Amino acid sequence: MKVITMIFLTLFMAKGCTNEYQNNLENTVVQYTANTRGFFQKVIISNKKMSISRDRNGNTPMEQFDISDNDWNELVKYFQKINLEEIPNLKDPTQKRFYDGAAIADLKIRFEDKNYETTQFDHGFPPKEIEEFVNKIVSLAKPKNDH
Repeated sequence: MKVITMIFLTLFMAKGCTNEYQNNLENTVVQYTANTRGFFQKVIISNKKMSISRDRNGNTPMEQFDISDNDWNELVKYFQKINLEEIPNLKDPTQKRFYDGAAIADLKIRFEDKNYETTQFDHGFPPKEIEEFVNKIVSLAKPKNDH
């Protein structure tokens, strides 16, 4: 009985640490990039701020924005659902980028000096495990006249 109790407590404690670990979006840097021959977008999110570049050559300064509390809370909620260790193994649901049907996208997360990076996926069709998070980032990055 003690062994079962110890196993249960170990699993419970590990789960608790995982949630605390993933709650900390404020000390995390998130980079979402999507590009094709005629389209480029890089979004960097860090500590309630967002930087956006639409110039692949870096000739134009990045646009800087503060993220509203409501949008930030939504990002945090979606971020908490992501298992960072699984990010490199996520499967893309579509392959439209192979025939120029969608921009090539990827998501990079830097947390506690460790990098987590997805394989490439179609812009607009992220893996389901990160779909809410990526879609929120994309919606925040839309040009003001598209809102």
